[in-house]
Amino acid sequence: MRIGIDYTAAVRQAAGIGRYARELVRALLALESEHDYTLFAATGGLGGRPPAPSERARLRAVPLSDEWLARLWHRARLPLPVEAVTGPIDLFYSPDFVLPPTLPRTRTLVTVHDLSFLHYPEHFVPKLVRYLGRVVPRSIARADRVLADSEATRTDLTRMLGVPQEKVQVLYSGVDPRFHPQPEAGERERLAARYGLGVRPYILSVGTIQPRKNYLRLIRALALLTDRPPLSLVIAGKPGWLYDEVLEEAARIPDRVQLLGFVEESDLPALYRGAALFVFPSLYEGFGLPVLEAMACNVPVVCSNRSSLPEVAGQAAILVDPESEQELAQAMRRVLEEEPLRREMVRRGQERAARFTWQRAASQLLAVFETLST
Repeated sequence: MRIGIDYTAAVRQAAGIGRYARELVRALLALESEHDYTLFAATGGLGGRPPAPSERARLRAVPLSDEWLARLWHRARLPLPVEAVTGPIDLFYSPDFVLPPTLPRTRTLVTVHDLSFLHYPEHFVPKLVRYLGRVVPRSIARADRVLADSEATRTDLTRMLGVPQEKVQVLYSGVDPRFHPQPEAGERERLAARYGLGVRPYILSVGTIQPRKNYLRLIRALALLTDRPPLSLVIAGKPGWLYDEVLEEAARIPDRVQLLGFVEESDLPALYRGAALFVFPSLYEGFGLPVLEAMACNVPVVCSNRSSLPEVAGQAAILVDPESEQELAQAMRRVLEEEPLRREMVRRGQERAARFTWQRAASQLLAVFETLST
């Protein structure tokens, strides 16, 4: 079967869906199969043609940005099929919410990671909400099959958009093997040099700075831990949107909150390993991969009890109401002070993280491809 895959997010986004697409496609191309893969990418403005991730796939690029393609395909509704770039294909898969125009005979598959833009529209720029509100339902309606990151997202698709449950299949993300508990030589010194992290223990949170991540309440919860030894909060994630309040709140206790901005993928495992605690208080997540990455690095986790996070964390994390600063603070205090609890959480976390691998995810994706070929 000739399979086209939208690889645009993989070459344009360092984190988030970009990392999801890179890891999933890399694992897919490592599997034995007789399928022929063509990766499509909008590479305009990147200053060079990115290489294909494997010799098993060819990369077909267009010299336009993803924003310009969205304008042409999804706003102007230009009916230029993606096959004009990829060549003839039997199936096209998009791992990033929306499908491009395709020829009528081409089967289609799309991943919808979450419906946060419907749950919390006030947490997005209005222009983005309007765009997603038009394009995502249209892509779902066109798709032969829809993949969801979790059962929580699958339920949302049925409840909020009326998608038949039998059309949606859950495909969990995986944890890369580089997230493990054994420190590498010189990693603490590297973090100190690149990000200014000293020897003081820190609480870590990872994700783009935006309202949905709930950093405002996390910073306020940290401020309630006044009787503990010096302990800083480190947030790794680039500024996204509507983040001014978070910056202002962090500036109130600058000696205790450190905003690292974007962190290179190669530094993330060391950043997790150096943490005394990982906290993920998000109001809504389609999956919440950082929770599992922290667990894989032997770091105890406190996370939100909303959306997919109980499903992902299982019994290995302390779940809290993300809107309660007191509850957040109390959970953090427990994990930091109760050593038997910490040891049990680390043990459970290792077992939980081991259940999620990119190889398993890729094998499931390959099975979906083959189902759609019949």
